[in-house]
Amino acid sequence: MLKKSLLTAIGSAVLALCLTTTSMAAQLPDFVPLVKTVTKAVVNISTEKKVAAKGLPGFPSEMFRNFPPGFERFFEPFDGRGAQPRMQRALGTGFIISSDGYIVTNNHVVEGADVVRVSFQGSDKEEALRARVIGTDPDTDLALLKIDAKLILPYLEFGDSDKAEVGEWLLAIGNPFGLGHTVTQGILSAKGRDIQSGPYDNFLQTDASINPGNSGGPLINLDGKVIGINTAIIASGQGIGFAIPSNMAKRIVEQLKSDKRVSRGWLGVTIQEVDANTAKALGLEKSSGVLIGAVMPGEPAEKAGMKAGDVVLAMDGKAVENSSELLRLIAEQKPGATVKLTIWRAGKEQVLKVKLGERGSKGTSSSTNGDRQLTPSLGLSVRALTAEEAASAGLKTGEGLLVVGIAQGKAADEAGLTEGDILLTANLIPLHTVNDLANVIRGDAAKRGAVMLQVFRHGQTFFRTVPLEAEK
Repeated sequence: MLKKSLLTAIGSAVLALCLTTTSMAAQLPDFVPLVKTVTKAVVNISTEKKVAAKGLPGFPSEMFRNFPPGFERFFEPFDGRGAQPRMQRALGTGFIISSDGYIVTNNHVVEGADVVRVSFQGSDKEEALRARVIGTDPDTDLALLKIDAKLILPYLEFGDSDKAEVGEWLLAIGNPFGLGHTVTQGILSAKGRDIQSGPYDNFLQTDASINPGNSGGPLINLDGKVIGINTAIIASGQGIGFAIPSNMAKRIVEQLKSDKRVSRGWLGVTIQEVDANTAKALGLEKSSGVLIGAVMPGEPAEKAGMKAGDVVLAMDGKAVENSSELLRLIAEQKPGATVKLTIWRAGKEQVLKVKLGERGSKGTSSSTNGDRQLTPSLGLSVRALTAEEAASAGLKTGEGLLVVGIAQGKAADEAGLTEGDILLTANLIPLHTVNDLANVIRGDAAKRGAVMLQVFRHGQTFFRTVPLEAEK
C-alpha cells in the first residue's frame, strides 16, 4: 500500500513538472518576427588604418619565418626604419538610427581609422559603402557615422533604458569574429555597472552572448527598441557583457549630430564617497551623498560658495547617492546651465546655485589658469596645489602638483595617470612648482628618455615611469 502511494506521489510530481515546463515554454517569446525586422537596420563595419611596419629596412618580416617564435623581437629597436607602412584591418558592428543614413557604433571600432566601410546583411564586400565619421566621444566610447545611400534606409529607435527591468528578455545583434550577422538572446542581468572603463560608467549588464566584433551593435528589447549599445566584455567570464544605456547614448548622439563634439558641465571640485564613519562625524543619518575634498580656485563651485567638507545630497531635487552619479549628472548638463545643489554644511542643509563651466578632455576645465602648465612630452597638464587641496590630501602647503588634464593616448595616459592625481616627486626630486617638473624634464629626464613620478592617489603613494615624447 505504501509502495503504491509512493508511486502515485512520484507520478503526480512528474506530471506537475511536465505541466510547469510546458507552461513555461508557452510563455517564452517567439523571437523570429522581431529578428526579421530589426536585423535589416544592423550593419557590419570594417576599418582600415596605416600602421608602422615591423621588420628591418630591406628585410621583410618573412625572413624570420623559420626562426624560433619571438626571435624577431631582438631586432625591434630597428622596426619601421625604411619599412613601408602596412594596412591594419578591424571589424565591428553598428546600427542605423535614421532613414538618411546616420549610424551609431563604438568609438573604439573606428578610432584612428583611415577608411570606414559599412555593409548590410547579405551584401557582398564589393557593395560596402564608404562612411564618414561625423563625431566621436571617447569618454563614453560612442561614435556617429554617416553613409550616403540612394534608398530610404530601415532604422532602429532608441528605447528608454531607465524603464528597462532586470530579468526582461533582450537580443544582441552583431558581427562576432567577422562571421556576419549573428543574433543571441538573454536577459538584462543588472543596471548601473561601473567597470572602471571611463568617468561615466553606468553600463547595462546582460548574459546575451557578446564577443569581439559585436562592439557597437544594438541590445534590443521585445518592442524592437534599442536600450543599449554593446561595448565591453569580461574576457575571463561567460555570460557577462556590458552595454551603454540608450538614454545616455541618445544625448551624446544628438550632440555629435548637431555639433560634431560633446560638451559637458563642469563643477571644479575633487570628490569622494561618504562612508559610515564620515556620515557619523558630519551628523548625517546615512552614508550617502558626495563629500567635497577640495574646491578648485576660480572654478564654478568656488564662485558659488562651495567649500571643502560640504556634502552634496541632491541636484535639482534628485538625490545623489555616490560620486559616480554626481559626475554623470553634472556632465549631462550643458555648460552655462545653472543647477541647484543641496548640500550638508555645519549640521544643516543649504542650497547653492551653481552656473556650470565646460568640462574639457579627461575632466579638465576649458578655462585657463595662469599657474597651469601643459607638458606635451608627458601628455598632461599640472598646477600647484592650493592650501585647501594640500590639507585635504594630508600634505604640506606648497607640496606636490595636481594633475588637471590628461591627453588621451599619450604617455601619461598609457602609464595609468589620471586627473586628480598629485605628483610628489620627479626622478626623486620634490615638486613644489610647475617649473620644478619642467626643469626635471629638460634636464636629467631628457637624457634618459623617461621620468619616474611619485604619485599620490586616494591616500596611497606609488611610482609611475613615463617615457618622454618628442615635443613638436
